[in-house]
Amino acid sequence: MAVKSVIEAIREGLQEEMRRDSKVFVLGEDVGLRGGVFLATQGLMDEFGEARVIDTPLAEASIMGVALGAAFRGMRPIPEVQFSDFIWPAINQLVGEAARTCYGTNGAVQVPMVIRVPYGGGIRGGLFHSQNVEVFFFHTPGLKVIAPATPYDAKGLLKSAIRDNSPVVFLEHKKTYRLVRGEVPDEEYTLPIGIADVKRTGQNITIVTYGLMLHYCLEAAQQVEQEGIDVEVVDLRTLSPLDTDTILNSVKKTGKLLIVHEDNLTGGVGAEVAALAADQAFEYLDGPVRRLCGPDVPTMPFAQTLEDAYMPNTEKIAQALRQQAAY
Repeated sequence: MAVKSVIEAIREGLQEEMRRDSKVFVLGEDVGLRGGVFLATQGLMDEFGEARVIDTPLAEASIMGVALGAAFRGMRPIPEVQFSDFIWPAINQLVGEAARTCYGTNGAVQVPMVIRVPYGGGIRGGLFHSQNVEVFFFHTPGLKVIAPATPYDAKGLLKSAIRDNSPVVFLEHKKTYRLVRGEVPDEEYTLPIGIADVKRTGQNITIVTYGLMLHYCLEAAQQVEQEGIDVEVVDLRTLSPLDTDTILNSVKKTGKLLIVHEDNLTGGVGAEVAALAADQAFEYLDGPVRRLCGPDVPTMPFAQTLEDAYMPNTEKIAQALRQQAAY
């Protein structure tokens, strides 16, 4: 075991998979010589050369189109979208084409590509470098959507995503890149896609969350433990397919559910989790299902005070837990 940051774990996962399979290559803006704006691909061009670490123009539609065509021909491309905010020109390639190809060809054409997408706020990125885009892909059958929160999960799920024959949107919260560190095995390992992880066991309330919010939820759970509130924290890790069994088992045990995510409240991942609990665990519930999410504003504000108001944080989550416990 070695302690690594999220960005180090991602870089290591890319490197291992490129060594393992010559069909794996990366492409995107500044991924080569510069090693990516966050240095996720640092050193890969030195080892694998320009043919497998491709610096592209600033053209997301073209990046995704080239990756899609390569996947059709049996390659395993990993296109990077430099910031989630820049993904919109590539939507047709992803939602209109990649997500529908396997279904439309009755399985004859696979689309083994992993779209790496740095996303999320809390970094003073403002309107165009902080967006949460997960729900657009969560809503789209045919795409797998992964949002890890720890180095261990990031590396293991990235390696599985690269080996998968479906298009995978791999969301990496920018604030976790160097903030979050944890143990990563030295030996080879992968993690199964579609399996949530109970990061903290508890008896009174279930929190369902993902990404950066996991760490705030764990802090809040520890805080309210001193007040006699025992919280179970479920890290989704994979948004699509959703691990309904883990969610339901936890809710049936605790009887109360709080869903926390940074994305907008309306129509988000939390709405689907809430509907799941209401539909399949209603008789176990001992209170209303609650959501603590970003407000319904178009995007993340730049001013520190406004960004703080937008973002869920440890104290907001702790207060929501107290309200749930008191119901």
